[in-house]
Parts: sequence; C-alpha cells; structure tokens
Amino acid sequence: MDRLVRPRKGRVIAGVCSAVAVRFGWNITLVRILTVAAVLFAGLSLWAYILLWIVIPRER
Repeated sequence: MDRLVRPRKGRVIAGVCSAVAVRFGWNITLVRILTVAAVLFAGLSLWAYILLWIVIPRER
C-alpha cells in the first residue's frame, strides 16, 4: 500500500477519490461512483470529502 497523498495527475476535483483508491488498491472509478452516490443520498459525506481534501497532503 502506498501513502495517502492526493496525486497530481489523474484527479478530477481534488484527488481525494484517487488518493483513497490508490492507498487501498481499489478501482478509482468505483470509488468515485460510491462517493457521488453517498453525496447524493447522504449529504454528510460532502463534509467528509471536504475535510479529506484539507487533511490529505498533495503529492510532491
């Protein structure tokens, strides 16, 4: 497993989904779909996404 960092390439908005997918070895598209579904059906996940955007460091 890699470190949890937001990549410079391959990110759509902030790179949070890409960071989580790479860290845990999951499919990036699946993580993005699950994130969008969670935001649409459970609004609190938007706050979690924003928090992760702030907390997860950018790749150097």
